[in-house]
Amino acid sequence: MPKRVDHEERRRQIAAALVQVAGRRGLHAVGMREVAAEAGVSLRLVQYYFETKEKLLLFGLQYLAARLVERVTAKLQEAGEGAGPRRTTEALLLASLPTDEESRIFHLVYTSYAVLTVTDEALAAQPFRGDPDAAEQTITALIRQAQQDGEARPDLDAHAEAVGLLAMSAGMGISVLVGQRDAASAEALLGHHLDRIFVRRPS
Repeated sequence: MPKRVDHEERRRQIAAALVQVAGRRGLHAVGMREVAAEAGVSLRLVQYYFETKEKLLLFGLQYLAARLVERVTAKLQEAGEGAGPRRTTEALLLASLPTDEESRIFHLVYTSYAVLTVTDEALAAQPFRGDPDAAEQTITALIRQAQQDGEARPDLDAHAEAVGLLAMSAGMGISVLVGQRDAASAEALLGHHLDRIFVRRPS
């Protein structure tokens, strides 16, 4: 009996190979032949699933967006249930930091996609994230909850602080990628800014 092929899993396998190649050579230099070799499949198979490099890149973007959700979910699980607003906010922001080789490659390629969408019409036509305001809204709600619970400064604008934290974590992620600072110092800086917002750290 012939083996049943999971086509979606095969597409994800190829997308994962794209990420690895792009992490080494840069997204602009990725070719279908190199992706096929990385995935251990034939060029013809890659072309069967994606037809063109453009379609492969579009699927790669969707794959990365899904991986980002997985990464955030993992960070929240590490924080544990009932972690509270501060730890939950910290977990969400830490997902933006490249702390090991896997996350370094992920953030390098994700950032490359963001830059490429500025000049590539096909990518620009796609939503870069399904809900670009979701993280902003989530962290705003967490800060407001902490304010209600007496665990965050009541005089702060929760939305403005959420926007600032997200921008800062994204910028620190870039600074880690380019070697300006290491992940530990980036995490310490993040903690410093959280301490300014949240009046007491959970035990």
